[in-house]
Amino acid sequence: MADLGTAPAVGIDRAFGDRTFWRGRRVFVTGHTGFKGGWLSLWLARLGAQVSGYALEPPSAGVFQAVGLDREIGSTIADIRDAARLADAMAAARPEVVFHLAAQPLVLQAHAEPVETFSTNVMGTVHLLEAVRRLDGVRSVVVVTSDKVYDNREWVWGYREQDCLGGHEPYGASKACAELVTNAYRCAFFEAGRATGIATARAGNVIGGGDWAEDRLVPDAVRAFDSGQPLRLRNPRATRPWQHVLEPVAGYLTLAERLAAAPDAMSGAWNFGPASADTRSVEWVADELVRLWGDGARWHLDNRATPREARLLAVDSTKAVSLLGWQPVWTVERALDRSISWYRTQRRNGDVRALTFQQIEEFSDAA
Repeated sequence: MADLGTAPAVGIDRAFGDRTFWRGRRVFVTGHTGFKGGWLSLWLARLGAQVSGYALEPPSAGVFQAVGLDREIGSTIADIRDAARLADAMAAARPEVVFHLAAQPLVLQAHAEPVETFSTNVMGTVHLLEAVRRLDGVRSVVVVTSDKVYDNREWVWGYREQDCLGGHEPYGASKACAELVTNAYRCAFFEAGRATGIATARAGNVIGGGDWAEDRLVPDAVRAFDSGQPLRLRNPRATRPWQHVLEPVAGYLTLAERLAAAPDAMSGAWNFGPASADTRSVEWVADELVRLWGDGARWHLDNRATPREARLLAVDSTKAVSLLGWQPVWTVERALDRSISWYRTQRRNGDVRALTFQQIEEFSDAA
């Protein structure tokens, strides 16, 4: 299972938690074959955790396949909606820490397939928490949702954890429902004084190497530029809180540690977003991607009708900064640079595994 190879072990800086907490820790990650789940699982393995993953088949060019993650962790390929299979996998893993990232994560796909989206994102969370409450020894549970859980009123300031949940489209609504499910389970079954901390984590627009999902700006840009085609933008003036994938992953790790130490105090909802200066327009990011890629890269406005998407969106991470000691590390410029470097290395059949370890270590050193 664990093949740590020759890459150096990397940890979390003291600002992000205890380097020794994860050594030998039994950790269960749903969605480990996905983009964020892959980076999280790899980092956990490098920290010395015993990681068991549960997810659908990995995409052919994603992080899981690119870095050989199957050599680092245990892996169960199954659907989060299969409650019995999930419960069996968790019972076998006997986790002390659980990260729930398995989801249908795409806004436009949610418009096309709302039933699948709600059943995966809502009932998948129910199945996960139901399995947790029947296990002994679970100390921390981090349920990853989205910054799109808020009732978006197009405010120019960031949403805080106590702001109203909403959802004007199926994806955001399904994630807001996952927040309500988590809160209901926490209040009903994990009462004060029980030694299990349960939290939800809401991150911004996450970018980084290994994300090949459709209808996301950076992978869409790489596909277009690599084929000599223009990137097509649906909403160039929309603004989003852009951040490298390692930013929220560091937040999830820190949050899980603090939940284990103080479950009553640390349970609840947490935002992990970039500095306010890194909430940029889609157009600005596209221009930066064009500059980084070069070779005649360009973008065009796509005038085809698309489902409604929020124009303004940002989250306020003051709570995480103040109470967890977490803070953003890389600017959006650096995040985009490291992302394009990863994609270019993969396209050129370079050593993506070594580059991924290097980026984790660079990020840790900068924290």
